[in-house]
Amino acid sequence: MSSALQLGAAVITGSASGIGLAVARQLGALGARVLLADLPGERLDAVVASLEAAGIDALAEPCDVSDLAQVEALADAAFERLGRVDLVFNNAGVGGPRGKLWEVDPVAARAHFDVNFWGVWHGCRAFAPRLAAQASPGAIYNTGSENSFFCAMPGSAAYIAAKHAVLGLTENLREDLPAHVHAGLVIPGWVFTGIGPEAAMRHGMPVDEFAQIIVPQMLTCERFVVAHSYNVVRIHERIDALDAAFAEHAPRYEGDDEYDVRAVVERLRAERKA
Repeated sequence: MSSALQLGAAVITGSASGIGLAVARQLGALGARVLLADLPGERLDAVVASLEAAGIDALAEPCDVSDLAQVEALADAAFERLGRVDLVFNNAGVGGPRGKLWEVDPVAARAHFDVNFWGVWHGCRAFAPRLAAQASPGAIYNTGSENSFFCAMPGSAAYIAAKHAVLGLTENLREDLPAHVHAGLVIPGWVFTGIGPEAAMRHGMPVDEFAQIIVPQMLTCERFVVAHSYNVVRIHERIDALDAAFAEHAPRYEGDDEYDVRAVVERLRAERKA
């Protein structure tokens, strides 16, 4: 999708810090009303006050994205307070438990998924039908990661698995939505946010620089929103290995779509219409 989004109002989760806040600043500077959703507390209130002081039309809505009822309430509040929502950015996330997979507490891993995966699912579930019901174009963006495509750091199985899952969720959501609602994935590489220890995170891209790169892509409804060019090297390490495996063990042949799900479904549909 390459058409420009006419942005009047946006909802951003996980927006009291990091990428969410930087995107809120960028969108607000472009004249959009921004509703910031994050855990309740002084930090959220202070961030909204700082944006308002900078001349940005900002609103706060406390929300724990791991709780579907709270996300549904967020969606109701967003349309009530904003009137129309053009962009939803499901961005809330946390760093995952570290260690070898068999050493990680399964309870901690499930709690991590409650935020990094189910928080995104909840946002899509709550906002997608509401955006679909609007006559105007809209977009849903989910924060994935370079870790949606490769393993950037060992000992991060829960985080990497959740980010792979967000990729799959977003790709499928794109096909569920009507034509006037876009879904895309934001793919941060190493960005200086508070999601990890400062000693490590400070080597990442400055968060405002990242926001400046990705916001124009979001406004033109790109499928994948990217910023870190070296990511393609790591991605192709996996793709090249897959290509090699197929070339050796399952090479292409004429008519090899005989077991392809989409191809078979399309043929069956054509036969029923005939």
